[in-house]
Amino acid sequence: MRRALITAFVLAVSALPASPALATTQTAGAGPVTATFTFSGHYPNYSGLRLRISQSGSVLYDHPVRSKTCGKYCAPGATGPRASSVHILDLAGTGQPNVVLDLYSGGAHCCSIEQVFTFDPATMTYAATERNFGDPGARIEDLSHDGHKEFVTADDSFAYAFTDFAASGLPLQILTFSGGRFHDVTAAYPGLVRTDAADWLRTFTHMARQHYADSVGVIAAWAADEYRLGRSAAANRFLAAQARAGHLKSALGRSEPQGQRFVAALKAFLRRHGYTP
Repeated sequence: MRRALITAFVLAVSALPASPALATTQTAGAGPVTATFTFSGHYPNYSGLRLRISQSGSVLYDHPVRSKTCGKYCAPGATGPRASSVHILDLAGTGQPNVVLDLYSGGAHCCSIEQVFTFDPATMTYAATERNFGDPGARIEDLSHDGHKEFVTADDSFAYAFTDFAASGLPLQILTFSGGRFHDVTAAYPGLVRTDAADWLRTFTHMARQHYADSVGVIAAWAADEYRLGRSAAANRFLAAQARAGHLKSALGRSEPQGQRFVAALKAFLRRHGYTP
């Protein structure tokens, strides 16, 4: 009899529907603003991503997380036991904080995404602005110690531009956020740009030991920094000299421009991407 009761109990329990996976909740708060980010699952399978924003206890935004970059797959940007993907920051120093959500699209060399939510008093809700920071991602700092936050990153458009990803140099890029938009303010930090340029030139010089076998990606990043600093004429003279010496090569061979053809392609690329004054 006891065995029969135990068997019946086991069968009854096994027939119950499986309980859904417990959701992870990450919360950030600043003054009257609270943001709650919830999701279910573990890497690499996540579901049910949702963001709720409230002010003084009143919910003003409560929607599933959507991203034009992620497509069907979107993951939290920070998944460590103590890490959080949601932050509340006064990005423009206006006194009205923004909610910042870190997301990740998955895939090789891709993609770190930042969604910034700005309060709109006309509609009493939050409007989202998204930027894909690609492989380098971004860290948020107050570089000038003035209450305005900067997104410190690198220009991912240089990836694969002249060679493969591993040999591509990505020049420094600094952005601010205000008025619902990201703004490129890299030129306002010449000291940081000079340091970045020096690092790329040092790397290029070290490539002499490998006879500059794949040097075009690195020197492209250096040239971008030099153009930022207003030193395009000097940079062009250096590039021409390196082309004559046979130092501007790509490991991809004839599939990518090298030598003087690379210099011409680089100049056109820098114009398209706003590096030329």
